[in-house]
Amino acid sequence: MHDQAEKLRKRLKQYEHNRPARAHTIAVASGKGGVGKSNFTLNFSLKLSEMGKRVLLFDLDIGMGNIDILLGQQSKRTIVHLFNEHIPLTDIIEEGPLGLSYIAGGSALSDIMKLDGSMLHQFLYELQGLMTEYDYVLFDMGAGVTQESMKFILAADECIIVTTPEPTSITDGYAMMKHITSFSEFPKLSLVVNRAPSIKGGKETSERLRLVAERFLHIPLHPLGILPDDQAVMKAVINQVPYIIHAPKSKVSQAIDQIVREFDRDERDGLPRASFITNLKKLFFERS
Repeated sequence: MHDQAEKLRKRLKQYEHNRPARAHTIAVASGKGGVGKSNFTLNFSLKLSEMGKRVLLFDLDIGMGNIDILLGQQSKRTIVHLFNEHIPLTDIIEEGPLGLSYIAGGSALSDIMKLDGSMLHQFLYELQGLMTEYDYVLFDMGAGVTQESMKFILAADECIIVTTPEPTSITDGYAMMKHITSFSEFPKLSLVVNRAPSIKGGKETSERLRLVAERFLHIPLHPLGILPDDQAVMKAVINQVPYIIHAPKSKVSQAIDQIVREFDRDERDGLPRASFITNLKKLFFERS
């Protein structure tokens, strides 16, 4: 573990002359479980990393984190070790394929909410130190919404909602967007339609949600892309290998490649927002 931590520090130090001002933070959420949110987040992160971006993926799915399982790796530590054993945040970062950095999940968010003020400040201080080391930091949130997860969603620069064309998934996805937009400040919202039986059907689902969000929530919803229902995904999960690696020429891998390339070309700034850490501090200390 010491060797891995030292290797990570050296790799990050190589970038210190070409650092971003701060990482672009993305929360990935869904209204219900079983829509493929974690699988999307992992492969999306890996594609960004494959393109040469410095990417850190946080698994913040309370009690059901599975990023390391999807990777076929056994994580030695999770974010809980940061608090229970006072281990530096950089020492619990694992290295995945294609240069991806990730932090394995557990009961992370529930533990964070139980921290006293000094330990919470320490967590935020260490997290802030990582914000200039990466181009993108992604948070894989649990399905649905809790008081804890909402803080991370609202603090992020952007939130990607993952849904499927199933009516219950669409309804739950809309409910999630409605809850997020009930706050005075909220991140840019984007939408991914996963497991679409056809591109046409996926686009119809995306357009329906976009129009509903515009009409009833009075917000712009950015359609990020459509991922087809592809057997390559299940085969990759069984083999515990991300599908962009297990089946790079599959329809779903080609689709996510297109999504990531268009995403990275888009202007990521939009309306000016405070930094992720500033937002998170306000949410934890001013609204608790």
